Amino acid sequence: MKPVILDCDPGHDDMVAIMLAAANPAVDLRAITTVAGNGTLERTTRNARATCALAGIRGVPIAAGAPAPLVGTLSTAPSVHGESALDGAELPSGDDVPLEPVHAVALMARLLRASAEPVTLVPVGPLTNVALLLRLHPELAGRIAEIVVMGGSMGAGNVTPFAEFNVWVDPEAADIVLGSGVPVTLCGLDVTHQALATPEVLGRLADLGTPLAATVVDLLGFFRDRYRELWGLDSPPVHDPVAVARVIDPTLVRCEDAHVAIELHGRHTRGATVCDRYGVLGRAPNAKVATELDAPRFWDLVIDAVAGVTVR
Repeated sequence: MKPVILDCDPGHDDMVAIMLAAANPAVDLRAITTVAGNGTLERTTRNARATCALAGIRGVPIAAGAPAPLVGTLSTAPSVHGESALDGAELPSGDDVPLEPVHAVALMARLLRASAEPVTLVPVGPLTNVALLLRLHPELAGRIAEIVVMGGSMGAGNVTPFAEFNVWVDPEAADIVLGSGVPVTLCGLDVTHQALATPEVLGRLADLGTPLAATVVDLLGFFRDRYRELWGLDSPPVHDPVAVARVIDPTLVRCEDAHVAIELHGRHTRGATVCDRYGVLGRAPNAKVATELDAPRFWDLVIDAVAGVTVR
């Protein structure tokens, strides 16, 4: 089992990522940490706790982290995820799921120090918490096995023409992570748009016949409707569990080595991930960039997780 800390901003796709990380036997989920992104920190933390209550996930520490990006003000995504950041179904309050009385970065640092082996960080929201960890505790960089990010794009963005939302919310944090020297894998829009919750996928989930599966279908149905309204897509891409899947089985997500820079200053391009796939700048690769997803096997993992997540 790989020790993992999942850093997230739930969010519909974060909800699925939490269930996959908690249920899959290849993952030892050491903590769930939250960051502002899809919603305010209060909302994303509430949604993480509600997801754990819904899925019967117990014994995984949850800690709230950064309420805003390193620079500037927070931008959230109510047009995509709704006002609660997880609209579409009635969820438990999550009040019975404990919240750690420490900042997410302090919890991360504590777990890294205590682990007998390096820990994989899987940030699937803005990278603020991870950047703070690296800046405040540089001595712990060697305790991180790798950082597997849901973020970025080699082509079109989803919040501006060139920027993907997670990186756009806090590009300074993404710049710190990519410059840290820790192994980084970017699972960006190029690969997550291959993880489509098609009618067949939603049908397989519904066929599980459990209250949990029915709620997941309702939530993803809301997500689908928003993607249809905003982007004209019949099936929504379920981004965040792709990063978890890459940790579970690297063969599911094919990657290329490349040098990736974060655009911090461009009037039209701030938050863009500038990926030099062909080495034209002569810079050494600093990341693995995901390009191809084995979607059938990915969805098998997700559906198995929703079927079995309450056993944890």
